[in-house]
Amino acid sequence: MIDRVSGRRYWTVEQKMAMLRDAFGSGGCVRTAMDRHEVTSGQLYSWRRQAMSGELSGKPISAPTVPVFAEVRIAESGPAVPALPPPLAVGSGPVEPVGRIGIELRSGIRLTIDSTVDADALRRVLSVIGQ
Repeated sequence: MIDRVSGRRYWTVEQKMAMLRDAFGSGGCVRTAMDRHEVTSGQLYSWRRQAMSGELSGKPISAPTVPVFAEVRIAESGPAVPALPPPLAVGSGPVEPVGRIGIELRSGIRLTIDSTVDADALRRVLSVIGQ
């Protein structure tokens, strides 16, 4: 618990950023930063929000990017998938879908697409359901 300090305290942007590094940087700890710098957690989180929006220093900082990996599972072998048929002449009838890919998103949504899927349409669908 932080005791009340009489009077208002002021910190430079550099001091605030150093406190934020202590609290949220690699190996940082909010509790330790609070004790070391005698500030409240609310103050640290307010400064973090301001730093990320650019309000604190005039330039926004971005959160560190974390690599995202997709889980891939190989299904047990089933019937062989035939090779893609040669292109058909215009007006020669419907194209039979060949080769299917199953996609399971983190949200639990499952999609099955085939080789005739329009890549741009699939990209748009994935961007909407991936949100």
